[in-house]
Amino acid sequence: MKELAEVAEQLLDRIRGLRPLVHHITNAVSVNDVANATLAAGALPVMAHAREEVEEVAATASALALNLGTLTPRRVEAMLLAGRRAAERGVPVVLDPVGVGLSGLRTQAAQRLLREVRVTAVRGNLAEMAYLAGGGGLLRGVESLGAASPAEEVAREVARRHHVVAAVTGPRDWVADGVRFVAVDNGHPWLKRVAGAGCMATGVVACFLAVADDPLAATAAALAYFGYAAERAARQASGPASFRVALLDQLARLEPEDLRAGVRGGPVELPAAPQGG
Repeated sequence: MKELAEVAEQLLDRIRGLRPLVHHITNAVSVNDVANATLAAGALPVMAHAREEVEEVAATASALALNLGTLTPRRVEAMLLAGRRAAERGVPVVLDPVGVGLSGLRTQAAQRLLREVRVTAVRGNLAEMAYLAGGGGLLRGVESLGAASPAEEVAREVARRHHVVAAVTGPRDWVADGVRFVAVDNGHPWLKRVAGAGCMATGVVACFLAVADDPLAATAAALAYFGYAAERAARQASGPASFRVALLDQLARLEPEDLRAGVRGGPVELPAAPQGG
């Protein structure tokens, strides 16, 4: 096993050294913040949404993030094109199922993406993830009001059902791959008061997936880094607006070694080694 802080430190250092290109097809509400969060983490964002170019861009990227926030049928097709090309190239894909279950368009888009694209990880709130688990999630708009099952059970079921790493984010984040679990305790309540904070978290997950061999470890490490940055930002902010600016500052200011003392969660159980013949 490895301590989550150690994994987060190593991966953030790798991002800063390699500066991977991360392709986002994301929410129009938060596109600027997602791009800036990607830059702050140390990666390079490209925000290409047009069907006419997404396959070319996805083929050059180190990770792809798909976000259902401001959805149109044309954007769904762009996501499918980019996702399929990413799969051909072995590029990890993270899906943010914003508001799934709220409308037929969102529900069908999530189902198609999970069926037709080799999705690596899914990050969502409890209600969204409960819907993907086949249960009942309580949404008001795109905000989670809870679910019938505990978050850890929802994460495990989404991972098992869709063969992905599943991250249910909330007061405690639960990350599962169907066999292993990691709990992450970093974060701050003000994240719920900033539109697009979840989109930013998904973008950061894509940055970590871009440089990692173990998607579960990368997803948990990304959420720990993002949550710790939020804790530090809250200490210097006076409300949601200043918190949003401070969050971007802290994502940039955090050095890999800072995560040793700040990350709370884990440890990460390593994948089982293949058996020799």
